[in-house]
Amino acid sequence: MTDPISTKRHGDVLIVTSNNPPVNALGAAVRQGLVAAIAQAEADEAVKAVVIACEGQTFFAGADITEFGKPPVMPWLPEVVDAIENCSKPVVAAIHGTALGGGLEIALGCHYRVAVGSAKLGVPEVKLGLLPGAGGTQRLPRVAGVGHALEMCATGTPISAGEAFACGLVDRLIEGELVPHAVGYAEEVRDVRPLPKSSEREDRLTEARANPAVFDDFRKANARKFRGFDAPEANIRAVSAALDKPYSEGVIEERKLFMELMSGVQARAQQYFFFAERKAAKIDNLPEGTKPRDVQRVGVIGAGTMGGGISMNFLSAGIPVTIVEMSQDALDRGTSVMRKNYEASAAKGKLTAAQVEKATGLLNPTLDFEALAHCDLIIEAVYEDMAVKKEIFGRLDKIAKPGAILASNTSYLNVDEIAASISRPQDVLGMHFFSPANIMKLLEVVRGAKTAPDALMTAMAIAKRIRKVAVVAGVCHGFIGNRMLMPRQVEATKLLLEGASPEQIDRVHVEFGMPMGPFQMADLAGVDIGWHRDVARIENIRDALCSLDRWGQKKGAGFYDYDDKRRPSPSPVVQQIIEDFAAKQGVERRDISDQEIIERTLYTMVNEGAKILEEGMAQRASDIDVVWVYGYGWPVYRGGPMFWADSEGLATIVDGLKRQEQRMGSDFSFSKLLLDKAAAGEKFTR
Repeated sequence: MTDPISTKRHGDVLIVTSNNPPVNALGAAVRQGLVAAIAQAEADEAVKAVVIACEGQTFFAGADITEFGKPPVMPWLPEVVDAIENCSKPVVAAIHGTALGGGLEIALGCHYRVAVGSAKLGVPEVKLGLLPGAGGTQRLPRVAGVGHALEMCATGTPISAGEAFACGLVDRLIEGELVPHAVGYAEEVRDVRPLPKSSEREDRLTEARANPAVFDDFRKANARKFRGFDAPEANIRAVSAALDKPYSEGVIEERKLFMELMSGVQARAQQYFFFAERKAAKIDNLPEGTKPRDVQRVGVIGAGTMGGGISMNFLSAGIPVTIVEMSQDALDRGTSVMRKNYEASAAKGKLTAAQVEKATGLLNPTLDFEALAHCDLIIEAVYEDMAVKKEIFGRLDKIAKPGAILASNTSYLNVDEIAASISRPQDVLGMHFFSPANIMKLLEVVRGAKTAPDALMTAMAIAKRIRKVAVVAGVCHGFIGNRMLMPRQVEATKLLLEGASPEQIDRVHVEFGMPMGPFQMADLAGVDIGWHRDVARIENIRDALCSLDRWGQKKGAGFYDYDDKRRPSPSPVVQQIIEDFAAKQGVERRDISDQEIIERTLYTMVNEGAKILEEGMAQRASDIDVVWVYGYGWPVYRGGPMFWADSEGLATIVDGLKRQEQRMGSDFSFSKLLLDKAAAGEKFTR
């Protein structure tokens, strides 16, 4: 194996270069090479300064993920960072691309940092349930200030080179060639003594000591974002230690907090999910040599909320879109909403005016269905009606060019039935975007029985181009996400009749870590979704609410009453409706425990997930977890429903379901896979 670290002299500056593609991860060989290079600089009297740089697309972008879960190989990263900082000659970090995690800690160990304007610097360890463990929480506040350190460590959000320069994290912004300029900078500072060691600085800490409320203010400002997570608070406490303790004691506190996180279930869950997301892109059983089809233009049928949102994904990625509607009013309304969404992003500084114009300039709105003939991928985004969808696909069959992929955005309907209605079933698949489609990251790509391998590969590849996290699903009612949602909804509604309130059921879900409970979600989405619209036909609680115009937040009333700021409160009207239905159905109301709610709404989801695996409707258990974290807000610190079930123990899940089996009645049946794995002491995820 070639040594990833090389050295060369330029005058009296030793240039230390890492070449460890693709992202110069800080694996064992890199760590060993850096320590050896610093020792070389120390031993050579002719060397007066050192520059540490990286080849390829980026500076060190973090730890080597292939080392996760394996016995450590010396030297540890903290030793490498200390060796750099303790060098008796000035060391300059030359940053391009990203300096992330351990990469930024290496840069903080250097005495000076220079960066190109496009670089980004950050410590994203919190997203893996951890904190920067090589002195980062102690050096960063000393260099960039406590405010920036808190923001960077506790949220994991990187900052631009410009922001880094403004706060003192970067000493000089470089225009032009990075390494020659870094060498020039090293020559400028080679005789400056004492060396500016990050661990010894106090000036930035003095500012924070004058405002001790900074930590509690930060906690309050981010309370909603941090709810349920362990790692953000540990990061805050570690940064706080930089103010309260000398560096030598602060790093001990940092190490203690790091080890507490590392041994916790949240870090395991978040690291598991990191790999799960990457696995989701892999398609099982693809014939060797399969290549994706070329997609130059996309067609979208329907300019409503979904069609417009779907179109924005492609426009933002620079892919031209032809969007078709039946009436000029609907077309104008849809394109107007899209422009307003783009302008709102520009107003927040997320896009420039030029980017807005470029994206909207790629849109071709039309009433001419035949304009779709030039598209390589056509996505139908009309309402959920099989007859309507078949009629649209029949028209597409006549005009779409050979090899065009024909996709339905259906969230429930049978993709194979749609495919069987036309002459080219091999080109048909599902692309289920989640609402709002221009924001939600998840995309379920539904593989039909006759979907061609290259069509499936193309859909997965295009998902990456539009920055979606795509998961392959099989054809079944509701695919992965909505199918698992159904048993939760069924049991939640039955629990209402049996004695639980909407508030209790929702509270249990929110305390578990979900962004909202089933009835809060129903009010937000619209209680009337799927309602038959016959006010005289009242067969269940939902029918009764809809007949009273209680359609959710949009009407100011649903399962809850809402004030003019959409704040919910319990509804006596709803409570009476529930009690009337319970009496009518002969249901004896009783006190319901929070644990019963968990067993009947969340354990049942795990059981349905096991059935999905059993039937081959998901490729792997981790794909189910990706769907639920990105599509439905399952807390990532619990890994996803299948990882959570493994953490609880599958025998525990089975025992809980057996306790509730009689109450759930004919709506419930056990997954054989779940029973078998529980009996064998196995797990869904590894």
